[in-house]
Amino acid sequence: MRLIPALTLSAAIVASGANASADSGLAAERDINQGLLVIAAADKIRRACNSIGGKLFTAQSYANQLKKLAAERGYDDSEIDAYINDDAEKAAMRERRNAYFASKGASNLDSESLCVLGRDEIAKGTRIGQLLRAK
Repeated sequence: MRLIPALTLSAAIVASGANASADSGLAAERDINQGLLVIAAADKIRRACNSIGGKLFTAQSYANQLKKLAAERGYDDSEIDAYINDDAEKAAMRERRNAYFASKGASNLDSESLCVLGRDEIAKGTRIGQLLRAK
């Protein structure tokens, strides 16, 4: 099972804020973007580390919660889709994800460091760890 559908949804949520006004939009929704960062980090760890898999249904449920939260705040599906598909927002999310990895002593270019981080996230039961499983 893969986290790709959840990550795609998350990327969509991130991208729609880019088309909103400069001072508003999904890009300004900190909690939603933090959730997207969680999904992005878990997905990268899962893809980079053969001994860690993703919990697809858990990730999809979390992504759906983020989308529902965005909808409750007045964002429609087209705004969410635009945010997810925005290349600049995707690049910004990768930068935030990689900065998170670096803050934890890992690198997006070093699979073993991501495996160590992933196992630690799982052991601590963090939000990222809840989206992962040891194989």
